[in-house]
Amino acid sequence: MEQLYGIFLYTVFLLTMGGIYAVLTLGLNIQWGFTGLFNAGVAGFFAIGAYTTAIVTTAASERHLGGLGLPPAAGIVAAMVASSIIAWGVGRMCIRLRADYLAIATLGIAEILRLVLKNEVWATNGPRGISVIPKPFEHLAEPWNQIAMLLLVVAVVAVLYVLLERVWHSPWGRVMAAIRENEAAARAAGKDVERLRIVAFILGGALMGLGGALMAHHIKFIELQAAEPITATFLVWVMLVVGGSANNRGAIVGAVLIWTLWSAAEILITGLPPEWAVKAAYLRIFLVGLALQFILQRFPDGIFRERRLRTVSSPSIKEHSPCRKCC
Repeated sequence: MEQLYGIFLYTVFLLTMGGIYAVLTLGLNIQWGFTGLFNAGVAGFFAIGAYTTAIVTTAASERHLGGLGLPPAAGIVAAMVASSIIAWGVGRMCIRLRADYLAIATLGIAEILRLVLKNEVWATNGPRGISVIPKPFEHLAEPWNQIAMLLLVVAVVAVLYVLLERVWHSPWGRVMAAIRENEAAARAAGKDVERLRIVAFILGGALMGLGGALMAHHIKFIELQAAEPITATFLVWVMLVVGGSANNRGAIVGAVLIWTLWSAAEILITGLPPEWAVKAAYLRIFLVGLALQFILQRFPDGIFRERRLRTVSSPSIKEHSPCRKCC
């Protein structure tokens, strides 16, 4: 019975983490899937969101900035605002760059942000991180507190999915797709390409900050190892590619699927001999890469392909011609 209870708690934790990564993947989908912005700095926005909510919601401490003791909801909002501001600044500097140049720039900026968070010990407690972050529903008894956190994350993902589906099928979404497919044509049609790209970058950055905030509240602790590029950038990109770029459903399914695989790989590696312990992290990456190759061979566009936006075709001249009967 205890074993089943442990499996149940682990499943709840697994699904909660998968939902948090789904938020990050949806943010990346706005930038890359909708607009074609190659953001390789997901970890930077994730870290900003996590540290912001930690500073805003924790009690007063001599080890780090903060002490406001606000509720988690206020911290999550502050995290999204802070990430949006950073995304706006990055977008103003880098949005005119294309493809690999934008990727290099965002990767460098993310590393700068991580180094700032690491070295400003007075604000973030440096490498030791910030602990005792309040968790929503932690006053409930076990396991209801874990279930309530899972339901909160599921609700957030569901709301984001509905909103992003509406956005993707709106005129704004069609403009974003046009910019992604043919920027010159969109510019020729009178669209302010730079402004629209910055808006998409800000929206994606805000969701990445939201994901970081949810992660910090879920595990009640944040330090820079949680914002490593492997887990906070590479893994998110794999989730989006596997699930299907420019498909919100694919982003969610890819996040849950890859996170389950990542966690299963950790369980498999723990049974290896001690001399393999140093290579454990590389083995997990190898397994994820192997799964990526297998899935993309069967589904080149991801598990869920992009659903092209339909446009209402104009009636043919023949159908409305006054001479149709005599033609």
